Amino acid sequence: MQDTKLRGPAIWALVITGAASFMAALDNLVVTTALPSIREDLGGKLEDLEWTVNAYTLTFAVLLMFGAALGDRFGRRRLFIAGTAVFTVASAAAALSPGIEELIAARAVQGVGAAIMMPLSLTLLTVAVPAARRGMALGIYGALTGLAVASGPLIGGSLTEHISWQWIFWLNVPIGLALIPLSRLRLSESTAPPAKLDVTGTLLISGGLFGIVYGLVNANAHGWTSLPVLTALLVGVTLVGGFIHHGFNNANPVLPMRLFRNPGFFGINMASLLMFVGMFGSIFLLSQFLQGVLGYSPTEAGLRMLPWTAMPMIAAPISGILSDRIGSRPVVAAGLALQAIGLGWFAMILSTDVSYASQLPALIISGIGMGLFFAPASNALMSTVSPADQGKAAGANSALREVGGALGVAVLASVFSSQGGYQTGQSFTDGTIPALWIGAAAVALAAGLALLLPRKSKVAAEFAPAVEPAATGTLEKVAAG
Repeated sequence: MQDTKLRGPAIWALVITGAASFMAALDNLVVTTALPSIREDLGGKLEDLEWTVNAYTLTFAVLLMFGAALGDRFGRRRLFIAGTAVFTVASAAAALSPGIEELIAARAVQGVGAAIMMPLSLTLLTVAVPAARRGMALGIYGALTGLAVASGPLIGGSLTEHISWQWIFWLNVPIGLALIPLSRLRLSESTAPPAKLDVTGTLLISGGLFGIVYGLVNANAHGWTSLPVLTALLVGVTLVGGFIHHGFNNANPVLPMRLFRNPGFFGINMASLLMFVGMFGSIFLLSQFLQGVLGYSPTEAGLRMLPWTAMPMIAAPISGILSDRIGSRPVVAAGLALQAIGLGWFAMILSTDVSYASQLPALIISGIGMGLFFAPASNALMSTVSPADQGKAAGANSALREVGGALGVAVLASVFSSQGGYQTGQSFTDGTIPALWIGAAAVALAAGLALLLPRKSKVAAEFAPAVEPAATGTLEKVAAG
């Protein structure tokens, strides 16, 4: 009888990678509710405050592929520890920043550390957990990641309101300091032979994603037709096109384009991108709506979003177990459909005097949908590639999620600006409603793409035998010292 219990190495891998993933994901939105206090303390123009958010997102997105490739080449545990150290030091530097420029620089370095730490955490967890229990482990991992993304405004607002904004960064320091020695002692090393470092491909995708994301996040400030935005988008798209061509024609590309010929790999990555388009953009606007229109404090707004933010802690582990039994495809598709319904519900009931009782069903439905998505999505991603490609797959998926988040904030904010604004509560509501419909449509499209995932029987037949020996071999090396 096959032993499906999580043993010591797998449990330690889940604890360490889950904590690291939580930190990296949390810092996507944790700063948003602290911006007024940061401006009051450090000064700076509106553009400077925007860059305290964007500096992290940009470096995170454009260097994810590079971080995964470095881990495959030089050792995933070694680079994971290095990324954790960089992230921890940068967090302390952000907390100690004497001015807005120093804070922006520290946020950018945080993104560098997160770009190395985040994709390698998923790969390290995958190789440490037996295939029979991987869905449950990734379910817990997904719950932590999803909770971090959604609860960023609550945690940031609570720390800012009750202590100081610096503590949104100090929070990372003791966690990072604990993870560094634990990673050295409890995680097993792994590489992806031959794992040649593709410098050309890395430069192409990093420059391309930087250009696209830079153009998107600056479109509202400079205008979509302004020369800097158009130039950034054109150069970015050109470089990404060059990266795709390179991926088809180079012998050892950082991301083999052949992976996207697999409908499952293509479907889960595009679904992840669109999920983050809808989710990030909607949370960005709704957290401000609760404060600016309904008059809640940052902490009060975060507490009222708990049915959305806390639900993944309940739904994600259950969805991991479900994906082990019935396959990832129906669970992922159902989660995305529920998230789309929740956003559409919000768009229908939003008004300047909307009651919390009216919002509650949308919050619960969205939370269940988010929880159902994160866990099986990670499991589905790893099931579509061979062990040698898992690092590249994790980096690609994480990068596409970050790009989706930046795209979501930029596009939904652009719709918001064209239909409303910050002048009055009514104008803010008028802008938010059509933006939420765009977010709901993006997530609904993601649900359709999730149907490209293979059925459970096909996954088990084609991928499970290839993954299990790699995980077993890694654990045997740990046992052998």
